[in-house]
Amino acid sequence: MGIWEQLSQYITQYSFVRNALIVCPLIALCSSLLGVTLVLKRFSFIGDGLSHVAFGAMAVASVLNLTKDMPLVLAITILCAVLLLRVGQNAKIKGDAAVAMVSVGALAIGYLILNLFSNSGNLSGDVCSTLFGSQSILTLRPSNVWLCIVLSVTVVIIFVLFYNKIFAVTFDENFARATGTRAGAYNLLIAVVVGVIIVLAMNLVGSLLISALVIFPALSAMRVYKRFLSVTICSAVISVICALTGMLIAILADTPVGSTIVAIDILVFLIFSLIGALTGMRRR
Repeated sequence: MGIWEQLSQYITQYSFVRNALIVCPLIALCSSLLGVTLVLKRFSFIGDGLSHVAFGAMAVASVLNLTKDMPLVLAITILCAVLLLRVGQNAKIKGDAAVAMVSVGALAIGYLILNLFSNSGNLSGDVCSTLFGSQSILTLRPSNVWLCIVLSVTVVIIFVLFYNKIFAVTFDENFARATGTRAGAYNLLIAVVVGVIIVLAMNLVGSLLISALVIFPALSAMRVYKRFLSVTICSAVISVICALTGMLIAILADTPVGSTIVAIDILVFLIFSLIGALTGMRRR
C-alpha cells in the first residue's frame, strides 16, 4: 500500500485523525502569531514558564478525575499568566525570576500531586504524554476539538483587530505609552492570549516542547525577512506547514507527534538560516 493510500485510509476510517488534522494547523497558526512578539520583546521564557503551569494544572485535573477538562487548565494558566505579568513588574522580583519560580514550582508540585494522589495505573505514561505530547492530539474528545477551534479563531481575530497596538507595544513600549496607547492593557491582553495558546499547544507537542512551537517559526522567518508583517506571515506559513508535515509523518511512521513536529521545525530553521546567510553574502 502506498503512502497516500495509507493516509487516505486513516483519514476516512478514523475520526480522531480527521480531528487532529483540523486542530493541528489552527494551533500552529495561533502559536506563530504571537511567537514573533514574544521573541522581539524577549518574553520567550514566559511560554516555557506557563507550559509548566499547565502541567501542574493538568496534574490537579487528573487527581480530580477531570483529565480531559481543558477549561479548568485554561483558567488556571490564564490566571498565572496575569500574575506573572503583575509580579514581573515588581521591583523586588524581576520578570525572569518570577517566571523561574512559577515554572519550577508548578512542575514540581504537579509531579508530586500525581505521585501522591493519582489513581492511574500508568503514571509514567501519563506524565510522558503530558510533558511530550506523545499522542495527546490524537485523543481529543469532540468537545475539546470544538473548544480548540473556537479559541483558535478567537486568538486570530484578536491579533488582527489589535495588530497595530501589538506592533507598537512590541517595538517601542515607551513611545507607545507617550502616544496614549495603554501599553499595560495590551501587555495584559498578550499575556492572556499566550495563556490560551499554551493550553492549545499542550495538546499538540506537550508542555515541555511548547516553546519550540512558539519560537522556531519566528526565528526561522527572521533569518530571511526583516519587516514585522513579513516575519509574522512567513512565521505563520512555516508553523502550519511544519505542524502538518510533522503530524502526517507521526501518523504514518508511528512516531511521537510533538517530537516529530519540533524536529521538522528545527530542520526548517537550519534551512532558513542557510538561506539568510547566502542572501546576506550576496548583498555584500
